[in-house]
Amino acid sequence: MGQLFVEGWAPEYGSPIDTDDALADEAKVDESVEIGGTWAPLSGSDDGTAVVAFVDGVRRIDARLTLDEPEGPVPGICGSYAVGAVIWDRIAAESQLSELHVGRLAVFGGGRGVPIPVISDQLAYRSESVPETDPGFLIQRFHGAMRKAEAVLSEKLAQGGLFVVADGPINDLSATEKVGYIKSHRAPYLSVERAPVVGRLRAGERTPLFLIGRGGAYPRYSWYQRLANLPGGHSWSGVVRCEVSSALPLERARDVADRTAGILPQVGSEPHLDPRAPQNLIPIAALERQLRRRLGDPGIVYRALRSAVADSTEASI
Repeated sequence: MGQLFVEGWAPEYGSPIDTDDALADEAKVDESVEIGGTWAPLSGSDDGTAVVAFVDGVRRIDARLTLDEPEGPVPGICGSYAVGAVIWDRIAAESQLSELHVGRLAVFGGGRGVPIPVISDQLAYRSESVPETDPGFLIQRFHGAMRKAEAVLSEKLAQGGLFVVADGPINDLSATEKVGYIKSHRAPYLSVERAPVVGRLRAGERTPLFLIGRGGAYPRYSWYQRLANLPGGHSWSGVVRCEVSSALPLERARDVADRTAGILPQVGSEPHLDPRAPQNLIPIAALERQLRRRLGDPGIVYRALRSAVADSTEASI
């Protein structure tokens, strides 16, 4: 077995491959699932849903790993992620944190790998490997672990009868009321004939539903909606895209879209509080702060990891 080395993480060390982009499949969009004719903005509707669960996750690369093998060095990364939920009780006008979970993962390339010494109950990394050696694929596996944890939590809460808004694309396509909430716009999903409708949306309005990925492995209904009317903003300022599984009946998906367009503007953030306003919703921003605390101080984590690996190496000599 080769010797393991722990080094500081350099941001320029590879570039992450965004696994969310792999879900896109924007070439297969059906714009006629709800309205086949001329599109116009549709008004959302607050249907009085009593409880909303907001789900999110955060991640951090803790260190770069190198497994020194006779055949050559094997690259790796060590990282921590945390997922959780904010449960918003709209009747009681209060929110509480729920289901907070921290995971720590070491990923090695080349199909190789070694266990990471357990530092403490709060600092225990599990080891996995990928066939590739490019750092981007290591980060992809790490990011995928966090996204899977988010999906499991979202489905658990939805199965419990809660209306779930999960930050990022949905990863579980079961027929439950989980909304994927996407703040950035990387893919041009709509045709040039219908895209202008997005710019005409007012706060609390949405576009008609469109189906992404018809006939593919990841079909879902989607829509754009505006959270706030921002003075001086461009035509897409304050706009987000949402999606639900196409396993939901169309009428139910329409109800969820109306509900989302009606409720989310009520929790849009303000520019003086959050530079990502209004898209970074207030409950999600609060959740992110708590989750980052759960990851621990990065300097302390790095020093503890490096010391544990060094002690383990000395003990084996």
